Amino acid sequence: MKTHLKTYSPPHQPNPNQPNNSTTRFAVAVFLTLSSAIALPSCAISPSSVGGSADSSSRENQVVASAPQSAPAPAQSKTAGVSKTAPPETVATPPQLIKKAQLSVVVKSIDTSTKSVTDIVKKQQGDILGFQNQKPPDSSIRQTATVEIRVPQQKLDTTLDALSKLGSVQNRGLTAEDVTEQLVDSEARLRNLRKSEEMVLKIMERSGSVGDVLKAAQELSNIRESIERIDAQLKSLRNQVAYSTISLTLEAAVSAQQDPEPSLGLRAQETWGKATHSVGELTLGLFALGIWLLAYSPYLLLIAAAVYGFNRFKKQHSVPQIQEPKPPH
Repeated sequence: MKTHLKTYSPPHQPNPNQPNNSTTRFAVAVFLTLSSAIALPSCAISPSSVGGSADSSSRENQVVASAPQSAPAPAQSKTAGVSKTAPPETVATPPQLIKKAQLSVVVKSIDTSTKSVTDIVKKQQGDILGFQNQKPPDSSIRQTATVEIRVPQQKLDTTLDALSKLGSVQNRGLTAEDVTEQLVDSEARLRNLRKSEEMVLKIMERSGSVGDVLKAAQELSNIRESIERIDAQLKSLRNQVAYSTISLTLEAAVSAQQDPEPSLGLRAQETWGKATHSVGELTLGLFALGIWLLAYSPYLLLIAAAVYGFNRFKKQHSVPQIQEPKPPH
């Protein structure tokens, strides 16, 4: 790009007060430098200004020629203006959900599956909140185990899929509770309470009577109690939203629980062992009873002597019966 600068210099007129030639040359050089600095950016921005000789009519012709192509521009600018002026509240926020899942799986072995569940939960950065293993008294009843699991909400589906691979899924369910309004309401109440707390603190800083200060202190205590309660509720709701719970039920197949029936010899051996154990318990019981009787024998002798004396005394002092004489034959 070439830029032609034309400068008009009036005819030199001698002036007795004109400065020397070196000063004039310096001023002209500064002027040319500034003119070049102003002209070069304009050349870079508008190509139609190259050469510096285009008049105003040629610029108007270019604007008229480009007008049909820029006709859709107002619609685009209108759309852009709407998007820029849209309030931030219109942006959709994700709902705050408390998710709870239920899963029932039939597995071959409860012990093996329990270890697998522990590994899966650890891999998903979760926790096991509870575990209960119920062994049935009868082999015909399935052995069951229940596990209460807590995992991050974003890993809930991944955890459920991994647990479903442990065996045959019998039941799978998911429930969700939307607590978005509760969170928003609690946050708004918390902000208002904090503002009220600041106002009460400012009132207490002012000089006043003792009664006013006491009333303000009581009000401040009530406000802080409400703040702590709402803050605890917010933390609980956020924790429930961040972590989902899974109620897992593991059921073993009936075939895996059926134990072989003991043989006749094993049953006889178990019965003999129970009988000898019972005889031993009875012998120890009788021996212990004898020791107790021996220890209490003095008291037993006194009691027996007292009973014997009482009976003897009763017989001696009883009225003798008069026998009627029999008539002679």
